Amino acid sequence: MTPDLGADSARRYPPRACPRLSERAVTVGPVSGSGGAGPGVGGVQGTLDDLGTPLRGVTFVVVDLETTGGSASASSITEVGAVKVRGGDVLGEFQTLVRPGEPIPIFIQVLTGITNAMVAQAPRIESVLPAFLEFARDSVLVAHNAGFDVSFLKEAARATGHPWPGFRVLDTVHLARQLVMKDESRNHKLSSLAVVFGATTIPDHRALHDARATVDVLHGLLERVGNLGVHTLEELSSYTSRVTPAQRRKRFLAEHLPPLPGVYIFKDERGRPLYVGTSRNIRARARSYFTASEQRSRMAEMVGLATSIQPIVCQTILEAQVRELRLIAAHKPRYNRRSTRPERVIWVKLTHERFPRLSIVREVKPDGARYLGPFRSRRSAEAAVAAVHEVVPLRQCTGTLSPRSNRSECALGQMGRCGAPCSGRQTAEEYASVVGDAVGLLTGDARPVTDALLARMAALSEQERFEDAGTVRDRLLHLVRAAARTQRIAPLAASPHIVAARRADPGGWELVCVRFGRLAGTSVSPPGADPMVYVRTLCATAEVVEPPVHPAPAATPEETEIILRWLESPGVRIVELDGSWSCPVGGAGGVRALLDHGRSGDVAAFDRDLVAAG
Repeated sequence: MTPDLGADSARRYPPRACPRLSERAVTVGPVSGSGGAGPGVGGVQGTLDDLGTPLRGVTFVVVDLETTGGSASASSITEVGAVKVRGGDVLGEFQTLVRPGEPIPIFIQVLTGITNAMVAQAPRIESVLPAFLEFARDSVLVAHNAGFDVSFLKEAARATGHPWPGFRVLDTVHLARQLVMKDESRNHKLSSLAVVFGATTIPDHRALHDARATVDVLHGLLERVGNLGVHTLEELSSYTSRVTPAQRRKRFLAEHLPPLPGVYIFKDERGRPLYVGTSRNIRARARSYFTASEQRSRMAEMVGLATSIQPIVCQTILEAQVRELRLIAAHKPRYNRRSTRPERVIWVKLTHERFPRLSIVREVKPDGARYLGPFRSRRSAEAAVAAVHEVVPLRQCTGTLSPRSNRSECALGQMGRCGAPCSGRQTAEEYASVVGDAVGLLTGDARPVTDALLARMAALSEQERFEDAGTVRDRLLHLVRAAARTQRIAPLAASPHIVAARRADPGGWELVCVRFGRLAGTSVSPPGADPMVYVRTLCATAEVVEPPVHPAPAATPEETEIILRWLESPGVRIVELDGSWSCPVGGAGGVRALLDHGRSGDVAAFDRDLVAAG
């Protein structure tokens, strides 16, 4: 029976065509560097949040404190001075002495001119702090060496039981270090910067005077960053000299991108993809490459070569993730490091012959053999094979054996690590019982092999051969990871058709069609609509997928694993299922989590935990 997806209205919407996820569907007209959206995204109006907060509209509260010492936990505030400004205009000032809970040291009195007599009748911080927080409400706090002042204010809030509002904080020292060169000022002290920017108030270690001087320094710094193209609070907050002027000048590449989920492609002057990424907000993510939030040096190099950014808007995040993988595999952009060689996967094959053996191969073929994997490297595949050979006496010779084989017995046979079918000592029927354990590992019940490996680890630990036990543990980890991956992917790869649904954030449903482990189509039903109308349209328009060679999926294993994570996420409902989707009760997944958790721990204790867990 088809499950109810919660259609909550009698309104009906006409079916909307669902684009297929074939390779043809991912080609969207390029977006020129000077603007203009590609097909399907024209006319998207960005919100004010997407555009950023203009600095001329930001309310800054420039604050300065005088204290009895340098530690917020061991010293007290003696004076608070603050100036509220917006758009270059002064909106108000705040100034008060504060009576500390301790005497003011003599050297502090000399430095600031604030004596014990001056603060004897001053209000306590318990009454000063609420007044200051109200004065600074909904503003950006600014201070020179902001970490010092903010730490005292936070400590005062904690001590008086007032919640800290979580102000956005701007430090003029940080900005000055990026913008004021040594040939202008020998240091970045407030007194030196006040001279550089021609402050009308001379800082003298009195809170309000220093705050007024900091206002002039702030305005001078804002003028400089404005000349460098920084015009919003978000850009100012992430400003750093690590971002070159050339990098900043290319921000216009992202200005006309849509604030929607999807894939973005940085391209060079010849239209070749340099980098492919995905985001819930294409515009915001692309803009971050031109600010200090992007700290990867190779990305700065990539931005220097980019002349355009192409957006591909997607209906769901899952679709965006899959498109990203396919585009990276198709174009192999020079600045993408992962997923560029999806074809380079490794499988472990249990051969289909009279006396099967394990073999490492690069391709799944319709040869009747059983396969384990995929592995991401040959080294991990070799470790998994070694783990099986540790406890299952499969033959390791590479030749084909016939019933009449009568070779001399190899060293492994003499050591009892193999039944020596090559010499005729072991019959095909006797060897088949050995193969059964390996088949169980690949197809369902992994417990005989994993239990034998755990027992082997325990024996080595009792002999205090901890290094050897650790080697067995690491091999077991590679084996169990691959077996768990096989047992998760194989049922999905064998299912001709699955449709699943999950509630969308604004309402309605995200709909996904999966065929043989490949994302064949996706759609979104709007709030209030009958989702089954969209399910039928999705099924009719989804990509036709040819059956793959089992257990490999019709997509890359990485794509299938992304789909699996989505299917297993909370709130997903299976709408249609052609095939069977299950994992074996005694499968490798039951022990994988324990292995991952205990990999770096003590071998003996780790082994005991696994045995206790059954």
